[in-house]
Amino acid sequence: MAEPRCETFIFLDLEATGLPNVHPEIAEISLFAIHRFSLENPEKDESGTLQLPRVLDKLTLCMCPERDFTPKASEITGLSNQNLTNNCKPGFDRTVVKALQEFLKRQEAPICLVAHNGFDYDFPLLRTELQRLGADMPDGTLCLDTLPALKGLDKGHHHSTRASHSKKSYSLSNLYRQYFNDEPKAAHSAEGDVYTLVMVFLHRAQELLQCFATEAQSWDEIQPMYISTHRRRSSQGHND
Repeated sequence: MAEPRCETFIFLDLEATGLPNVHPEIAEISLFAIHRFSLENPEKDESGTLQLPRVLDKLTLCMCPERDFTPKASEITGLSNQNLTNNCKPGFDRTVVKALQEFLKRQEAPICLVAHNGFDYDFPLLRTELQRLGADMPDGTLCLDTLPALKGLDKGHHHSTRASHSKKSYSLSNLYRQYFNDEPKAAHSAEGDVYTLVMVFLHRAQELLQCFATEAQSWDEIQPMYISTHRRRSSQGHND
């Protein structure tokens, strides 16, 4: 099999109604599309501090799920069925699918989805929502989860004099604090978390791009988090 390579990295984060055991539904999705060029040639300010790439595409959408938020998920995300309904947000429907597909069409292929804890949460949940509507990602889409990738990179640095990595927290916010000595901005909003993810990736971009071939998976290998047994009112069961 030829070594996988992608030209555009789609950094994404989902906010949802709860953890996998409650069969969550997506309430917010944010994607930043960044070309390989900007990851290989990161921008810095006058002091040498990494900057978000100037050239990137963003898509952020809120949607009202039919399932109720768990109290914890609502507390963490600041989203609720009530405030999404008050703002007249429909659910994850064919309009969302079309927006995603058109957004991805603008990016140079092949594309790679990047998420933190993506293999266990974001990718399976996104696959569930797309599958319910008979939709999918573009052919050849790859996926990279920065959580195991960064753990693997640190594990390889045995000669480091740092404290044991086994005790290190690999939460996105803690990685950002470690790398930038600052608090992440707008944590637990989808767009805020994608910004944090991009900056964490940029800090280790050279290493992450080098280990891409061994760490990336095909989107086709991603299994749905669960099989959805209902159709949302907002999708109306219509075919395109």
